[in-house]
Amino acid sequence: MIKVAVVGYGLSATVFHLPFVAHNKQFVLVAISSSQLEIVQKKYSQIDVYADAQLMIEQCSADLIIITSPNLSHFPLAKLALESGKHVIVEKPMTATSEQALYLAKLAQQQALVLSVYHNRRWDGDFLTLAQLVKSAQLGKIKVFNSHFDRFRPTVRNRWREQPGAGAGILYDLGSHLIDQALCLFGAPHSLTANCAMLRDGATTTDYFQVMLHYANMEVVLQSSPFSADPNIRFQLQGTKGSYIKYGLDPQEDQLGEGLSPGVPAFGVEPPSAYGKKYIADADGELQKVTKLQTMTGSYMDYYNQLAAAITEDVNVPVTALEGAKVIKLIELAELSSATKQRVDVDLTPFSNEVINTG
Repeated sequence: MIKVAVVGYGLSATVFHLPFVAHNKQFVLVAISSSQLEIVQKKYSQIDVYADAQLMIEQCSADLIIITSPNLSHFPLAKLALESGKHVIVEKPMTATSEQALYLAKLAQQQALVLSVYHNRRWDGDFLTLAQLVKSAQLGKIKVFNSHFDRFRPTVRNRWREQPGAGAGILYDLGSHLIDQALCLFGAPHSLTANCAMLRDGATTTDYFQVMLHYANMEVVLQSSPFSADPNIRFQLQGTKGSYIKYGLDPQEDQLGEGLSPGVPAFGVEPPSAYGKKYIADADGELQKVTKLQTMTGSYMDYYNQLAAAITEDVNVPVTALEGAKVIKLIELAELSSATKQRVDVDLTPFSNEVINTG
């Protein structure tokens, strides 16, 4: 059994992590740190509850620390956990800077510990479907990929995610998911162009972005807007043989928020009304066939199963530290492009396994 301690008791911990720890027999929860001591103690009377995250990391018996605290705390807490000999899951965004991310990747390698970033959207059913479609080449050569994570939140909220500072704003929050997915599908671009803006009244952090990743003979556009009411486009693939379009978000977050157990058959299953559509054309561009493409079942539990295997069997880590670091580097480059209004080159050589193993 892998003993687990969780830093934080907000949305990330209660919705995206604790349910999977509870329903996976390979893990056992032993501690939580939170400012909401009474609430946590009432719900988890059989575990240790700490008011201070650092104290918990240093004193608890956990093998694995899950960090769900505000972004600026990710680096110091992950560093402390690794130095304390504990494996780490750190919520996205991994860190506020790519320099910090690379430091943690090297530290985990030196300590022979697992360090993983929780880019759980790789296990969204719609993304799994999209990845399979790309791999199958049913649409021919992909030429344009549009990926959106839009919402309708026109009013600024009083929460830490929307307060100014390093690692804040929607590019770090939702943009990290979109960038990670693009890197999974197509690898690193050779350059990028970005526009990051504060469009809402009273906004103090980026709440809108459009990031264009430039590849050889292919363009990828990543976007998030706070002014998009339903229906919200999620993915659009355009290839030499056809296209695919998908609306709406993976159901797992809503299901978890409603208290649905990750262990029930309905978990991660999307209704047919939400399936995307595949369009196939002939060589002259005439539409030949339109079909609904069944969405694969999403499974954030697969992330936890793979993580357990990485800890106990020394197999590949799901979402490695270097993969998380690459995402942060592209975010930094996007901010640079937006600030200078210029296209910038992308070089991810410093984030290769060869570099950290010899550095």
